[in-house]
Amino acid sequence: MDYKALAERLVQTCSKKGADSAEVFIETGRDLSIDVRKGEIETVQEAASQGIGFRVFTKGKMAFSSCNDFSDAATGSAIESAVRFAQQMTADPNNVLPDDKGVTAVDGLHDTKIGQIPMETKIQLAVTAEKVALKDARITKSDGAGYSEGEAEIFIANSSGVSKSYKSSVCRLGVSVVAEKGEQKSSGGESCSRRFFADLKTPDEIAAKAARKAYELLDPRMVKTQRAAVLFDPDVAGALLGGILAAVNGERVLQGASFLGTLLNQKIASALLTIVDDGTRAKGLASCPFDGEGVPTQRRILVSQGVLKGFMYNTIIARRAGVKSTGNASRDGFTGVPGIGPHNLYVVAGTNSREEVIAATRKGLLLTEVTGYGINPVNGDFSGGASGFWIEGGKIAFPVKGLTIAGRADEMLNGIDMLGNDLDMNRGMAAPTVRIREMQIGGD
Repeated sequence: MDYKALAERLVQTCSKKGADSAEVFIETGRDLSIDVRKGEIETVQEAASQGIGFRVFTKGKMAFSSCNDFSDAATGSAIESAVRFAQQMTADPNNVLPDDKGVTAVDGLHDTKIGQIPMETKIQLAVTAEKVALKDARITKSDGAGYSEGEAEIFIANSSGVSKSYKSSVCRLGVSVVAEKGEQKSSGGESCSRRFFADLKTPDEIAAKAARKAYELLDPRMVKTQRAAVLFDPDVAGALLGGILAAVNGERVLQGASFLGTLLNQKIASALLTIVDDGTRAKGLASCPFDGEGVPTQRRILVSQGVLKGFMYNTIIARRAGVKSTGNASRDGFTGVPGIGPHNLYVVAGTNSREEVIAATRKGLLLTEVTGYGINPVNGDFSGGASGFWIEGGKIAFPVKGLTIAGRADEMLNGIDMLGNDLDMNRGMAAPTVRIREMQIGGD
């Protein structure tokens, strides 16, 4: 089927059925999921999917509907429902569609060979990952291993003349295991996601890290409540970046629900901190030539050497704010309207190795696991449960569990005094090892 032509035709149908303007979002794809436990295949599921989302506007009123049946009767009914719903909505002069017909050239989004790789090869990856992890005598149980992949093609057309499409792929291999010692149990998991099958880490590498995460936290100790340095491992980058990400959401800023909302072009962090949102990186897991409503993606510096440089917007929120869309319309498939979200978000790496950051720490916590909400995007408060390793005299001394850490975003961000060079750009949200000079650590 010519989905591009279908999208353009359905835009015209929306107009014929009473919409002043309209957007058609078509998504087609294929997904594969393989689960293995104790060397046996538990599930193999492969399915194709498709669907269409309709966003229509009448007299400044917006409504949405969707369907996964591409017949004329089903699409016509969905469009009529959207037009009918729109008449009941509140008008907003900012309800507009983008008209930028450009696309950003992004390499390495679709592995054309991934579907041709034998199923047995993919199953064997998961089997091997589990088998290797269980070879370690300290690992006693498996929580399973898995391989998954997906291919998708996106088509967007609207009544402003936009008509675009792109193909993408992603694959993932992971394993989770348990280490036991006496009455103790400690879980560890590791996974790798890539655009191209050939770029996946080996099962041996993934298994070794999963096992290490499990057994390294055996025999944890407790420390006294105190203030000390906290080193955020790359695995917990989201604990730092998640709250900042929410706070630079343009809609939150307009609502007055962001602790960064009034600080544009002001210093909010240490000069060591630069945060980039890049939708254009080759093979990036969150890269794409245009966002969820067709605006070309770009590379943007959100924080430059500690200075807040920008917020993220989709078209409607940007218009309300009196600015242009930043190409950050996010979309969770064809069943919903665009929100606001990042692409490949990362903290620019520092110059020190991870070992040097640890060696330079007299006393502190190397944080490898965190529970809780992290930085609150509204008021900037930070709190969470913490596990990891205690550092004494520049060396890892022992594992710790059951701690809490707390602080305020302004103190934390301005307290960043070292950055590692261990940035993994193959993550959708990435940071190197980040050391904060001092935080409140709750223990005994």
